[in-house]
Amino acid sequence: ELELEKADLQVTKEELDAAYLEIDNAKAELSYTKTELKNIVGIRTDIIGELQSKFNNSSMRVDPVNGSITFSSDVLFDYGKSTLTTSSQESLKEIIPIYLDVLLQDAYKDYIAEIIIEGHTDTSGTYKTNMELSTERAMAVAQFCLDKKNGLNEAQIARLQTMLTVNGRSFSSPVYKTNSKVIDMEASRRVEIKFRLKEDEMIEKIAEILGQ
Repeated sequence: ELELEKADLQVTKEELDAAYLEIDNAKAELSYTKTELKNIVGIRTDIIGELQSKFNNSSMRVDPVNGSITFSSDVLFDYGKSTLTTSSQESLKEIIPIYLDVLLQDAYKDYIAEIIIEGHTDTSGTYKTNMELSTERAMAVAQFCLDKKNGLNEAQIARLQTMLTVNGRSFSSPVYKTNSKVIDMEASRRVEIKFRLKEDEMIEKIAEILGQ
């Protein structure tokens, strides 16, 4: 009986050792992931700071929170249309390369998960009609970005193609007038270009580790 008890204790000790090793591995992975997440938060600040610096002498405003830039649809397109006007193409040729040059740098390729072009409309008309219009407008800007005649080189275009998402949002995200619940129809008609970092995936990974 004593020998059997010793054997049982040995098995229990091995199981505990294995459990402690698994916990140590999980702690190490969590620590690494948390460090990566902190790095990503710092990367967002760096990217936005660099974008703001690049556009310091420009009329284009970089959102200080998410780093997006916004084009008025009234400037890019004729009302109700989705073909870029000639004058708007000249403006885009000045702005698009500056913005994407920053995002497509080697220094950020491991951190940026997605570059997003979103079309938005005002609330006049049906949701379906505005969804089609907003999608077509976002696609027109995307096609402009992917044309090597408009400022990006072939390597940048190839990288952009692996990261680019084009969305139409119809009137689902209107802009409101300051301190008001009244929709700003003109400001709502817009195309936004923004980026998403890999922090969402990192947060999910941390949650998974904590769950284990």
